[in-house]
Amino acid sequence: MNTLLLSIALSCAPGPDGKTACTGNHDHAAGAEADCHGGKAQAAAAAPAKGDALLLRGEKLKGLPTVTLDKLLASPADFEGKEVQVEAKVRKACEKKGCWMELAPTEKGPGVRVTFKDYGFFVPLDSAGSTAKVEGTVKVAELAPERAKHFEAEGAKVAKGKDGKYREVQLVALGLELRR
Repeated sequence: MNTLLLSIALSCAPGPDGKTACTGNHDHAAGAEADCHGGKAQAAAAAPAKGDALLLRGEKLKGLPTVTLDKLLASPADFEGKEVQVEAKVRKACEKKGCWMELAPTEKGPGVRVTFKDYGFFVPLDSAGSTAKVEGTVKVAELAPERAKHFEAEGAKVAKGKDGKYREVQLVALGLELRR
């Protein structure tokens, strides 16, 4: 299967009242609406101060079965619905809200889009270049053409599989460690 990471910048952020405000025309991953709109999302933290080497977000890592990013990208269907741990370099992160990040073995090849369970936490806006150890659930998502075009308008690169359908490999993170 041909897969490519999508970098999706949702227009959601905690407002001054502590509740999450959403702008733009988008929808959220299944099950995330209540948490995002209910105000549970943790604001994107500022970058750690110089000298800080580790940033923790979400649940404490449990030591889930480890899979390499290359193996996950080579056969994502083998991991569909499974909870795994992946450690890789952060190629990109949402520069507006910190609501997603992209793990990839190379600058141009396919990667995995990481979102955060129930929008419960975000990462620093400047996380690119860091190393992330992430535990979460693997998902292979097929995107409607309109949705793919929406993502492209936000700067994402969207690829089609051999069957002409848009797909991406996702990891819905339960928790993560980010090392700078």
